Amino acid sequence: MSDLTLIILSISISGILSGIAGFVIKLVIDQRSQIASKNAIDQQIKMAQDRSQEILIEAKEKSLQFRIESEKEINKQRNEVQQERNKANSLKDDANKKLNQIDKDKKKISEQIKLIDNQKVELSKSRELYANKIEEASDISLDDAKNILMKEAKEDIEHDIAKKYRIAELELENRVDDHARDVIAGAIQRFASDVVAEETVQFVSIPNEEMKGRLIGRDGRNIRAIEKATGVDLIVDESPDSVTVSCFDPIRRQIAINSLNELIKDGRIHPARIESVTKKSQSDIGKTIRKAGEDATFESNIKGLPPELIEIIGRLKFRYSYGENVLQHSVEVANFSALIAEEIGADVRVSRVGGFLHDIGKALTHEIDGPHAEIGAELVSKYEIDPKIVTTIREHHDSDFTTTESFIVAAADAISAARPGARRDSAEAYIKRLKDIEEIALGFNGVDKCFAIEAGRELRVLVDPLVINDDESTLLARNIVEKIESTLKYPGQIKVIVIRESRSIETAQ
Repeated sequence: MSDLTLIILSISISGILSGIAGFVIKLVIDQRSQIASKNAIDQQIKMAQDRSQEILIEAKEKSLQFRIESEKEINKQRNEVQQERNKANSLKDDANKKLNQIDKDKKKISEQIKLIDNQKVELSKSRELYANKIEEASDISLDDAKNILMKEAKEDIEHDIAKKYRIAELELENRVDDHARDVIAGAIQRFASDVVAEETVQFVSIPNEEMKGRLIGRDGRNIRAIEKATGVDLIVDESPDSVTVSCFDPIRRQIAINSLNELIKDGRIHPARIESVTKKSQSDIGKTIRKAGEDATFESNIKGLPPELIEIIGRLKFRYSYGENVLQHSVEVANFSALIAEEIGADVRVSRVGGFLHDIGKALTHEIDGPHAEIGAELVSKYEIDPKIVTTIREHHDSDFTTTESFIVAAADAISAARPGARRDSAEAYIKRLKDIEEIALGFNGVDKCFAIEAGRELRVLVDPLVINDDESTLLARNIVEKIESTLKYPGQIKVIVIRESRSIETAQ
């Protein structure tokens, strides 16, 4: 054999031997692995058997425990059911006893009713017999006697009721007056206005005759230019050192006054300059009006009014009524109305805004015909204002009011305007009214002294007890009232109180 063949044969034999050896080794390893797996499986089976035994024991214990607890619960429920049965039986026994007692009471009541019916029959017979005897003795039938007694009883009852009603009415009137006085006094004390009355400026001072001549201009052209630009009438001949400004529109009058002051201060007076100054004054007045309206709404604590209404209300800054500034008066009425509404539980916002806008129509009375209350109500209703507020504006000068807030605004308006000092000419009229009332009372025989109090709404008359007796004092009060009604004009009512006091004094020594 060649060497190559020997090599190949050697390699083949080596491969075969290696395969046989590998097979033998794998067979040994597999046998050992099977033995190990069998041991592991046997161990797992044993562990599973042990665990199943434990689970079985635990289940038996839990089953026994559950059985014991169930028996306890069943016994407990049996006891409760038995107790309820016993209680029900006891209630049933009590009910049966009560039913028996009720039956006994019914029987007893039936017997008493029968006895009463018998007594009624006997009483009716006795009554008829007694009535017949009375009719025979008094010559009057029983019905007539009943009617007489009923009539007398009715008259007595009506008299007592009328007396008690009158006493209650007087007490109620006094209580209402006291409460109203407290409410109004509290409102006035809580609000104090800085300034109410102001002077209305209707003339402009001229420093000298030269300035007066320049103001008039050649052939009066400057005066005519001013009148044309401002829409006012100027009077320069009545007073040597002033020019009177006359105009029904307070804003135009104020524009003219401002323009005149500016022209006199500047010294340059000619038609072109007059036109320029007038336009500037108009612009300044517009700003002043808007600011006055905004300040007034802020002072009155009012929010949410349309800008157009605020501007119109600002025009009242230049409007006066009997010397009283209408804008300041509106602010005062707004605050008075709110305070009174708060005291009596009315709508505070409706009262406040109604009081603030109640005289807004006065800003347009020179432009629109009609009462300022109607003008103001129509104006405000165009701006989607609460209808209750519109009603207070329309009714603030009426005598009949449809809402409480209307009455409040009217009362606040009267409080602001009627007190002494609020209006320039009312202080004199106030004093004169008091004197006239007192003089009327002093004109009667037997009157010693008299005092008009509460702003002339009450007159207290002191009489001589030796001249006027009690009966005559009542007649005197009536006569004084008639004299006041026939000779004086006054708002509201005047209460006349005649006081007669008699004293007997002796001294022990």
